[in-house]
Amino acid sequence: MWNYVKRYLHFAVLAGLCMVGEVLMDLLQPEIMSRIVDDGVLGVSTGGVGNLSLIWTLGLRMICLVLFGGLCGSLNNVFVHMTGQNIGNEIRKDAFRKIMTFSFPQTDQFGTGSLVTRVTNDITQVQNFVSQFVRGMIRTSMLMFGSIFFMFRLDRQFGWVVLCAFPLIVGCLAFCLSKANPLFTKLQTQLDRINAIMQEDVSGIRMIKACVRELYEKVRFGKANDSLIKTQLQVLTIFAFMNPIMNALMYLVVVLILLVGSYEVGKGTGTPGHIMAAITYTTQLLNGILMLVMLFQNISRGIASWKRVREILNCEPQLRDGGFDGQTEMRGQVEFRHVSFAYPGSRQQVLKDINLTVYAGETVAIMGTTGCGKSSLVNLIPRFYDATEGSVLVDGVDVRSYDQKALREKVAVALQKSELFSQTISENIAWGRPEAGEAAVRQAAGIAQADGFIQRSPSGYDTMVAERGMSLSGGQKQRISIARAVAKNAEILIFDDATSALDLKTEADLYAALNQACPGTTKIIIAQRIASVRRADRIVVLENGSIAACGTHEALLEHCKAYRDIYDSQMGEEEDHG
Repeated sequence: MWNYVKRYLHFAVLAGLCMVGEVLMDLLQPEIMSRIVDDGVLGVSTGGVGNLSLIWTLGLRMICLVLFGGLCGSLNNVFVHMTGQNIGNEIRKDAFRKIMTFSFPQTDQFGTGSLVTRVTNDITQVQNFVSQFVRGMIRTSMLMFGSIFFMFRLDRQFGWVVLCAFPLIVGCLAFCLSKANPLFTKLQTQLDRINAIMQEDVSGIRMIKACVRELYEKVRFGKANDSLIKTQLQVLTIFAFMNPIMNALMYLVVVLILLVGSYEVGKGTGTPGHIMAAITYTTQLLNGILMLVMLFQNISRGIASWKRVREILNCEPQLRDGGFDGQTEMRGQVEFRHVSFAYPGSRQQVLKDINLTVYAGETVAIMGTTGCGKSSLVNLIPRFYDATEGSVLVDGVDVRSYDQKALREKVAVALQKSELFSQTISENIAWGRPEAGEAAVRQAAGIAQADGFIQRSPSGYDTMVAERGMSLSGGQKQRISIARAVAKNAEILIFDDATSALDLKTEADLYAALNQACPGTTKIIIAQRIASVRRADRIVVLENGSIAACGTHEALLEHCKAYRDIYDSQMGEEEDHG
C-alpha cells in the first residue's frame, strides 16, 4: 500500500500536523480550567478572594485555543479526505486495469460478484482505513498518552490511578479484536455471494420469470443475506459488549480519582480545580480509547479488504504479450498446426491434433454437433485462450509472439450472445473502431441488414440502447453486433453462430452484401444451419474435437456421412437425392 500512500504523503503529513494542533489544544484546556477554578473563582492562593481579571484573561486564552483547534480540525478533515479519496481512486483504477488484462479463466476464478465487491466495497473499506489511520492514530495516541502525561504533571497520584487501569483496558480491547478480526474476511466473502446472486438474477430475469422461479430466487437471496446479517450481528455484538466494559472501567477510574482527590483536598495537598482537570483528562482518555476501538475495527476491516484487493493487484495475467507489432506481408491467413486444447483445470481435451490452414480472403465454415469444439477452435485465434499443444499462426506468426492489442486489431468477432453497451446504436457499432465516421457506421449497418430497423428507431442511429441491449430483439442485437464486427475493418472476421436469430432471407442478404463489400477479408463462420454455410469456399466438419472432413458443400455431401446426416436432418433426403 505504500506505493499508493507515498504519492499523497504530503497531504497525509499536513493532515497529521493539523491533527497534532487540534489535540494539543484539547490537552491544554483542562489545565487552564483548573487555574480558572482554583485561582480565578475560589482564590485558593489568595485566601479565598477570586480574581475576575484572571478569569477573563484565561477565558479568552481558552477561546483562542478552541478556535485554533477547530481550524486545525477542519484542515485535518480536508487533507485526510484528499489523502483517502485519491488513494482509493488510484487503487480502484489500477484494480480495474488489472482485471482488464485477465484471461477468461482468471475472471472465472474470481467470479463476477467477487470482482464487483473488491473494486467497490473492498476498496471503499481500504480508503476508509487509510483515512482513519491518518486521522485516528494520531488523535487517539495523543489523547491517551497525552492525557496520562498531563495527569502525572497535574498530580502523580492521579496519574498512577489511570496507569494501573490502562493494562486492563488494553487487554479488553485486544481480546475483543481477536474475536472480531476473523469475521471481517468472512463478511466480505458473504458480500461476494450476494453480489454474485444479484448479478445472475438481474441478467437472467427473463428466464426466472419464464420458469416462475421468483420465489426460489427470493429464498436463495434471503439465505445469503441472512448469513451476511448473522456475521454482521456477531461483530456488532462483540463491540456492543466491549463498550459498556470500557465505560465501566473508566468510570471506576473517575470514582478512584474523586476518592484520591477528596483525600488530598482534606489534607490540603490538592485543589478542586485539580480534581476537575483530572476528571476532564480521564474523560479525554476514555474518548481516546473508544475512538481506538472504532479505529481498530475499521483498520481490521480495511486490512481484510486490502488483502482481497491485493489478490487482484498482484495477480499476473496468464496470457503474456509477445511484443510483435503485427506488421506482416500476409494479411488474413490463419493456420492451426497440431493444435490440441483443454480448458484450464480440466484434463479432457476439447480439441485434438487440429491441422488446418485458412488462406487470406477465403471463407471457411465450421460445423459439428454441440460440444465438438467449434467455438473453442476460433477462440484460439484472437488468443482468448492458448493452445495446450501445437501452434496457432496468424499471418505466419505464432499468436503467442504477438502483442495482444496488435493481434486483436487483426481480428473482428461477432458472437451468438450479443454484448451491447448502454450507449447509442452508432457508438455500439463503432465500438471496435472508435475513429469510424458516420458513413462507415452506416455502411456496416447496411451490410449487416440493420439499417432499416435503425432508421425506424425513435432517434435513428442516436437511439440509446438499454442495459445489455434489453430494448432490442435478439435478431436486432445480432445485426448490430455483426455491424460492429464489419465496421472494425479487420483482416479476419469470425462469426461464432452470430446469425442464429436471423431468418434465412436476411442471413442470405447479409452474406451476399458481406462478400461484395469485403472480398479480401478472411471469413470464418460457425453455424448450425446448412443454408448458412453451403456457399463457403470450404466447410470443416468437427467430430469430438477432431477434423472429420473438410471440403466444399458438394464434396462433403458425397464423402462425409456426418455432414450428410446434418443435411438430411435439415433439408430432407428427397432434396439430397433430387
